Amino acid sequence: MLNETTVTLQGWLGGDVTVRDAAGSAVASFRVATTPRRFHRGTGEWVDGVTQWYTVNAWRTLAQTCASSLRRGDPVVVHGRLLPRVWTNQAGVEVTTIEVDAVLVGHDLTRGTSVFTRTPRQRSTDPAGTVAQEAPGAGDVGHAAA
Repeated sequence: MLNETTVTLQGWLGGDVTVRDAAGSAVASFRVATTPRRFHRGTGEWVDGVTQWYTVNAWRTLAQTCASSLRRGDPVVVHGRLLPRVWTNQAGVEVTTIEVDAVLVGHDLTRGTSVFTRTPRQRSTDPAGTVAQEAPGAGDVGHAAA
């Protein structure tokens, strides 16, 4: 992630996670809403700012664990790379949106409790027939262009 813009979001899952296949890799997508909250000294009350929505994409093993762990309304923390996406809408107007390519995703434990279940290690066999073990999620950071 050298010379890339990274962010950490704290927010709420706006819907359930959807998983699709992109060139043989699982990709989970979900929306996260963040609403800044400030204390207004003049009124002595907390005031909500404008809610911002982010599309988050998680790849490979992270995609599968997001799909099995996250549900609409869950408080989440997401860390990843900011990626601008340029596309043309139905009216023919070019639109730029900002997405987050997730590296780390988890429940926000300031909002509740969670139970962690370790992902079983992936096993592979090398050409000599020796069984090698990879660390859980090894090779899952980043992705090839889909």
